[in-house]
Amino acid sequence: MTGYGDDGTDRAGTPRPSPLTGHIQRLLQRIRAADRRRPAVWDGLLTTFWILFAVLDVSSGGWRTVAVDPDVSPRLVLLLSAAFSAPLLWRRGHPLAVLLFMTPFALVNVWTGAVIQAAFLQEIVVFNIALRLPLRTLALSGGVVLAPLAIGSAHFPAHWNQLFVPHLYAFVFASLFGIVFRTRKEYTEALVDRADRLELERDQQAQLAAVAERTRIAREMHDIIGHNLSVITGLADGGAYAAAKSPERAAQALDAIGTTSRQALAELRRLLGVLRDPPESAHRTPQPTLDDMDTLLTGVRTAGLPVRLSSHGTPPAVPTTAGRQLTVYRVVQEALTNTLKHGGGHSALAAEVTLTYRPNELEAVITDNGTPAPGAAASDGTGQGITGMRERASLYDGTVETGRPTGTGWRVRLRLPLEDSPS
Repeated sequence: MTGYGDDGTDRAGTPRPSPLTGHIQRLLQRIRAADRRRPAVWDGLLTTFWILFAVLDVSSGGWRTVAVDPDVSPRLVLLLSAAFSAPLLWRRGHPLAVLLFMTPFALVNVWTGAVIQAAFLQEIVVFNIALRLPLRTLALSGGVVLAPLAIGSAHFPAHWNQLFVPHLYAFVFASLFGIVFRTRKEYTEALVDRADRLELERDQQAQLAAVAERTRIAREMHDIIGHNLSVITGLADGGAYAAAKSPERAAQALDAIGTTSRQALAELRRLLGVLRDPPESAHRTPQPTLDDMDTLLTGVRTAGLPVRLSSHGTPPAVPTTAGRQLTVYRVVQEALTNTLKHGGGHSALAAEVTLTYRPNELEAVITDNGTPAPGAAASDGTGQGITGMRERASLYDGTVETGRPTGTGWRVRLRLPLEDSPS
């Protein structure tokens, strides 16, 4: 709710509207709404009112007080009054045609000296022309209205001020009012159109944000579930192989399976908890960083894949952003998971992770010596996991290259700028 201060303005400095202004605005809004809903009813009421007013003017003889020639036939005056008032029923749809219809009667009105007040109803039609038609049509209507008056002024030169000037002023005022209302209407329509477009853009942005968020969540779940299930599968296969010969090793494998499963469930609860719980109650375990790389490699080694980690160069004095660290972590995780899945399973299978720090770049290279399983198709580097790697890297202007550089083994190379590119 907007509050107003002692000076009658709100926080933005907008003056508080007076009660009278508010009532008038609401009344005008109701009238416009009724006009939009039933325009024929409104036109009929307006036309009926002016017809009755014209008949009253004729029957009471009021027209004689301003007539140049009071002896004009009342029947002619009644006909002229009806000719000026009845066509108002069609003024909204065909204003120019209505004005042209009134023109000969306007000429008869001034030529005979009747000069009835119903002739001013032409200005209602002029208002509608100014409101709806081009300005050149408004200029044409000025000639249509003033030409008979000029002829009548020539016929009664002593009364030209009475015949011509009042209608000239009325035409100017009707035109100005029509232009003002038209400008306000067009301005309001432009504001409404802009508000509609902004609302549409807002909805589109919300949809795009929802799609991006779903993609991010799907990528996180793929990394969590895919990696941990691969580790669990490796442990289960190793435990089954060792059960007969070394029950102690089988027990260790089962214990590692339990630990890995609990870690996977904890990560999934954290991810789903953020989606389900309110922001203040969601569990916020920090996302993995480069400091968690040893824990990741320990789990992979437990699953049966020997991994060696080496680092070159000097890490930056100010640690790189959490998003970049998470990207490196997930790429290494995905690459080692693919090695566990597709490395061929031979006893000498091993992998190596190399982190190289350069002044403006961090490079992570993950290689293995695996071979494709017999009968398996060679990967073309377009799987969901590799696509996820590239999407993560592209968020920070990084690149991911994959392939078999020597015909055997698999290599994933991540190159990630340590700073954002200038825009």
